[in-house]
Amino acid sequence: ESNMLIQEANDTDAAGADSKFKKGLSLSLTYIPGRSYRAVREASSPRPVSRSHMSTRPFPEWPPQNKKVTDYFPIRRSNRKTKAELKSEEHRHLDDLIKNGIEEGMQVKHIEGKGRGVFAANAFKKGDFVVEYHGDLLELSEAKVREAQYAQDPSTGCYMYYFQYQTKTYCVDATRESTRLGRLINHSKAGNCQTRLHPIDGTPHLILVASRDITADEELLYDYGDRSKASISAHPWLKF
Repeated sequence: ESNMLIQEANDTDAAGADSKFKKGLSLSLTYIPGRSYRAVREASSPRPVSRSHMSTRPFPEWPPQNKKVTDYFPIRRSNRKTKAELKSEEHRHLDDLIKNGIEEGMQVKHIEGKGRGVFAANAFKKGDFVVEYHGDLLELSEAKVREAQYAQDPSTGCYMYYFQYQTKTYCVDATRESTRLGRLINHSKAGNCQTRLHPIDGTPHLILVASRDITADEELLYDYGDRSKASISAHPWLKF
């Protein structure tokens, strides 16, 4: 009888017990007093987890589609200004100084045998704006008429500066006495300032900038650039 029980159990197993219990099950014999042996199936692995305890959330796709690094990490933008932005700010600041006639860091002193001169009250760094050579902006034809008038009275003096701007010749006439200091800066071939054009809304302005570092109490000088024989004859100091 026990052999029949074993054979019956084997046949039952081979006949197709539920497929989900086939794997992980083993067969053993248990003795029951008064009844001989009975085949018993034992699970060798944990019971399947109930679906009610499993998460029903769908798994995300990996790798994510149409994603960039910047979708996960924000772009850090520098607060540092570009050279173009700094240059634009500097230009606008210079516009304001010229439009408002700001003249700072200078003082007028009398120089024996030379007359008036302009001295630095504060230090200037190379490239710094110093002052505007301010006066009447004239075209060439009108400037020549005024120059001829000034020549009739040598005591009047002449403070006319000619320059080229956009293929045309202009002149800043600062002969008329005023409180502006640019007209009083003296000449030197080895000056510490140089002239530069600064246009504002299409109008040229003649300014002086530091050609090197300038210390306080140093006289401000620039090269007038006049090398004509007539000018040197009338003003010998133009040779130096």
